[in-house]
Amino acid sequence: MNLRDNKIGTYVAFAIVLAIVPFIAQYFGNAWVRILDIALLYVLLALGLNIVVGYAGLLDLGYVAFYAVGAYLFGLLASPQLAETFPRIAEMFPGGLHTPWWLAIPIGALVAGIFGVVLGAPTLKLRGDYLAIVTLGFGEIIRVFMNNLDAPVNITNGPKGLAQIDSFNFLGYDLGKRHSLFGIIDLPPVTSYYFFFLALVVISVVICYRLERSRIGRAWMAIREDEIAAKAMGINTRNLKLLAFGMGATFGGVSGVLFSTFQGFISPESFSLQESVMIVAMVVLGGIGHIPGVILGALLLSALPEVLRYVAGPLQNMTDGRLDAAILRQLLIALAMIAIMLSRPRGLWPSPEHGKAAPVPTK
Repeated sequence: MNLRDNKIGTYVAFAIVLAIVPFIAQYFGNAWVRILDIALLYVLLALGLNIVVGYAGLLDLGYVAFYAVGAYLFGLLASPQLAETFPRIAEMFPGGLHTPWWLAIPIGALVAGIFGVVLGAPTLKLRGDYLAIVTLGFGEIIRVFMNNLDAPVNITNGPKGLAQIDSFNFLGYDLGKRHSLFGIIDLPPVTSYYFFFLALVVISVVICYRLERSRIGRAWMAIREDEIAAKAMGINTRNLKLLAFGMGATFGGVSGVLFSTFQGFISPESFSLQESVMIVAMVVLGGIGHIPGVILGALLLSALPEVLRYVAGPLQNMTDGRLDAAILRQLLIALAMIAIMLSRPRGLWPSPEHGKAAPVPTK
């Protein structure tokens, strides 16, 4: 058996495990399947941010803005909000706006990509801390904008958020409803969404691998290592930086569309600065620029808070309730992240090339 057959066997085994996992989790309760769904959404977000941070070396602390753009875009296109606010739209669409998924996902990716280019354009000459501060401000501007766009015309419904958002429908198969497979296997909405999210994650991983090995990916990495040298070699750093911001933002926009249809409700509280910091931590913790490491970091940091709920509760009882369980859970997460970064400075699964010292020439 050659190496190719071994790889195919590994992929098939991995696919079988991914297909079985939600049913095992479903046995212990739908809440565990929901954790898997949210973890896959964070994998999509981390893969998108990895293009900006891992490949191009641009520190982006406002990535959650593109997540919000995609979520609110689908929320407006698939809820009664616009029809209730604008009578003309209600006349044109008496049944309300119900944008199908195959149209909503490309629109969300396109609009978020445009926002990514808009963010990248004024930051082309910024690096390091200054770039981080500007992107952080951009993320907060989007959140505050969504929070206050309920007057004088109520578009986003402000802090109350958007509700009654449609679920995805595939030729009559509604992901938001319970189904039965062959009359034997029960498929609740969280399980149906799991397989849809998993399919998009697989597609995104393939795209990221192709980007990494393309001329564009090599140019991004050259900019990451030494922008001045890359420019001297004839690389158009301006266009490639804008492309990195735009490509990364499209992943955030798609994730936002998926989040809004999965939740059925969105509000500005879901797109805080803490979310941006957490997504950056996923990329750094897993291994900057390394796709398997980024996926591992996203899965770990998205599932760890939920798992630690079962640890924080008993610890709170041991202190007779003097410690808040939510604060204690955040403390445990922070301690775990510190311990991991001290023991693995380059990440849990770092790239074989990134972060290594240059070879010393022999005399």
